[in-house]
Amino acid sequence: MALLLEDIHHAFGARQILRGISLEVRPGEILCILGPSGDGKTTLLRLVAGLEAVQAGRISLDGRLLAEAGREAPPEQRRVGFVFQDYALFPHLTVAENVGFGLNGLSRAERDARVAEALGRVRLAEKAGAWPHQLSGGQQQRVALARALAPRPAVLLLDEAFASLDARLREEVRDDTLHVLQEAGIPALIVTHDAEEAMFMADRIALMKDGLVEQLGPPETLYLRPRTPFVARFLGEVNQLPAEVSGGVARSALGEMQAGLPDGPAMLLIRPEGLRLAPLGTPGGVPACVEASRLLGATSLVHLSLTEAGGMHLHARLPPGARLSRGEMVAVIPDPERAFLFPPEQPPPSAG
Repeated sequence: MALLLEDIHHAFGARQILRGISLEVRPGEILCILGPSGDGKTTLLRLVAGLEAVQAGRISLDGRLLAEAGREAPPEQRRVGFVFQDYALFPHLTVAENVGFGLNGLSRAERDARVAEALGRVRLAEKAGAWPHQLSGGQQQRVALARALAPRPAVLLLDEAFASLDARLREEVRDDTLHVLQEAGIPALIVTHDAEEAMFMADRIALMKDGLVEQLGPPETLYLRPRTPFVARFLGEVNQLPAEVSGGVARSALGEMQAGLPDGPAMLLIRPEGLRLAPLGTPGGVPACVEASRLLGATSLVHLSLTEAGGMHLHARLPPGARLSRGEMVAVIPDPERAFLFPPEQPPPSAG
């Protein structure tokens, strides 16, 4: 089944929060809605779930109309599962009772079988008789996921479902959730403001800005081929340098590279892992002084100062290895695959 959102507009009073969102979540696909806080991501989920009325546009599931202006299928008839940010577990019900809540119209045996199936999917069958307060945050999240899956929904929605977990537990629970969603094989729409989380979970990412989709595509496309500076920055750290384009070649403090921009000023954004360090004097390298080098586990972050560009500060991210010393001179070689050229950004209009 596919979930289709067509030209969705939504306003709260005079403020337009969604300004024409069209998306398709394909059968079995995990689509992440990524973007800054306050850009309408949660509102989009609430419209799909039927918790907000559609003001303009159309939402359908496998060709069946869920909502359009003036016509709304009730939430309980939409076959939409929802995992909320705060999990919304009932403290006075056991884990099994929480998961079975809302499984109406089934016999006791059928309901028990559904609950056991859902808890088995999230590896919590042994916690069926526990109370929510006896569970860790990660276990509570998995119970909320089991409860959303128990009615066998046609689509699943997750709203910042990992935000309240600490970093290490978040990684574990995200991994568990990804496998559960892939096994369930239903379309899933996940809202997050965490770019790393979106890249980990998503088959495709829809990055929103100011109520519109800024770019839609697989994570690697947004990361390696961003259409705008906003996309490049939101998906990960970048170094920013001024450049000048002439005859299809951009010249910056990092040397020359091909440019598909008209002649004139430009802006070069390059990811820290797009800077390779080599011995001073290496052909194609730009002299730089190491200001600091820190091992961050899987990578090392090196702070650099370009000696021939007025001490311009850059970050390089390298595989862990021999630690560089402060004051050491190296050559910096940029990787064009991690470098993005854009026209210079225009300053925002001044007030008044």
